[in-house]
Amino acid sequence: MKNKKRLLKEYAEAIITALILALVIRAYVIQAFKIPSGSMHPTLLIGDHLLVNKFIYGTEIPFSNRRVLVFKKPEKGDIIVFKYPENPKKDFIKRIIATEGDVIEERDKTVYVNGKAGMESYAQHSDSSIRSGRNDPRDNFGPITVPEGKVFVMGDNRDQSYDSRYWGFVDLKEIKGKALIIYWSWDTEKWVRFTRIGKLIK
Repeated sequence: MKNKKRLLKEYAEAIITALILALVIRAYVIQAFKIPSGSMHPTLLIGDHLLVNKFIYGTEIPFSNRRVLVFKKPEKGDIIVFKYPENPKKDFIKRIIATEGDVIEERDKTVYVNGKAGMESYAQHSDSSIRSGRNDPRDNFGPITVPEGKVFVMGDNRDQSYDSRYWGFVDLKEIKGKALIIYWSWDTEKWVRFTRIGKLIK
């Protein structure tokens, strides 16, 4: 009887420890994220499952806006997961195009940062028409300066992305982490995309 009790206690301790470790890892180290839309196509596809590095930009101290152990600041070109400014309960994923202090504008689908056109090999345009910017900032906006503590993000699928052009900047403290690797992927027919598994996200 004593042996059974001891065994049950050991199992309970192991399960509780594993659960605590899993919660800590999810909160501070790695988080899984699923791509729900085509706004990052062709870099990320609907059905891609990612791991997000949550500690690279620093570990957030609970119940505060402070971060410690900051390895690097978010940089232009990083693909990040963040709290959607219009509904913080939702997570969004986009690419950083400009950081604090940068002047960004778009003219006829070409993005300029600090007066220079970016070499955006990852950007895709699926609509050849040009929108003037008066009623829709998709193809023309700015110039605007990115405020301190903010970043400007856009989807790689430029004509099909709801991003900073429409709802503004992302606060640094709302960034959850940097997209790291695709650990699983399947298409709309639930066929596994084996060639995408293990692909580093750039």
